Amino acid sequence: MWGKVLGFCFGFMFGKFIGALLGLYLGHMFDRSLKQDFDKAGGFSGLFKGDDINERQALFFSSCFAVMGHIAKSNGRVSETHIRAASLFMDEMNLSGDERREAQDAFRSGKESDFSLKETVHDFKERFARRHDLLQLFLEIQIQMAFSDGHLAEQEKQLLQEVSKQLGISRTQFSFLLKRYQAEFAFRQQQQRFYEQQNQQRSSHNEHQGHRVPPNNGMNRAQALALLGLSNDATSRDIKVAYRKLMAQHHPDKLVSQGLPKHMMEVAVKKSQDIQAAYEYLKKAA
Repeated sequence: MWGKVLGFCFGFMFGKFIGALLGLYLGHMFDRSLKQDFDKAGGFSGLFKGDDINERQALFFSSCFAVMGHIAKSNGRVSETHIRAASLFMDEMNLSGDERREAQDAFRSGKESDFSLKETVHDFKERFARRHDLLQLFLEIQIQMAFSDGHLAEQEKQLLQEVSKQLGISRTQFSFLLKRYQAEFAFRQQQQRFYEQQNQQRSSHNEHQGHRVPPNNGMNRAQALALLGLSNDATSRDIKVAYRKLMAQHHPDKLVSQGLPKHMMEVAVKKSQDIQAAYEYLKKAA
C-alpha cells in the first residue's frame, strides 16, 4: 500500500495528475513485488509460527519415512526388497544410533493400520506450502521407494498419485516425475553393471593385457534426454534450459536451507550427479 501512496505523492509533485497516475502504477508494481517476496518467506504465518529450521527438518524426516513405510505396505505386506531399500536409504544418510531408530520407528508407524496418509501429507504440505522444490523432492523419494524393486505396482501408483494430489502437484507433473525417475533408475542400474564390468576386467588383467576395451556405461541419447525429462526431438536450447532448471531444483545447499534434513542431502547430491552426467553426455554427443 505504501508504494502506491508514495508513488502518487511524488508523481503529483513532479508531473501533476499524469505524474500521479504514473507514480500510482509504479507504486502498485513495487507493492506487488514486495508481497511476492514476503509470501515466499512464508507470509505472516512464517513470523508467528516459530518456523524453525530444525523443526522443519524434523518434520520432513519423520513424514518422509512414515509415508515410505505406508507405501511399502501398500500390497498388504512389506517385502524384503522394500525393507532392504529403506535400510540402504538410511545407510546413504549415514544414520546410526538414535537417529536410525527414529527413522525405523517412523517407517513402522506408516505400516500401522491406523496410519493416516491424508493427515500426514496434509500437515507436511501446510508446513512446506511455499517450498515447491521440497514438496517435489518428497514425492521423488516416495517414487524411489515404490520403484525399489524395479516395478511399480498399481496399488503403489495409486498411493503416489494420492500423495501427489495432497501436495498440490498436478497429474501432468506427477507423470513427468515418474518418467524421469524411471530413466534415473535405469541409468543407476547401468552404472552398477558398468562398475561390475570394470572390476571383472581388473581381476582378469593378465589375459589380453594391453588390449582391453573400456566398457560402456550404457547411456545413450534417448536415456540421457529422458533423465532430463525431454523427448527425442529436444533442441540444444531445450537441453540447456532443462538442465539448469533441474540443477536449481535439486541444489543440496538450497534445499537444506529450506528444511531438508542434512542427512538427506545425499539424495539431492545423487540426483544432481545423474542430471550432470546426462547433460555432459549430451554435450559431448552434440
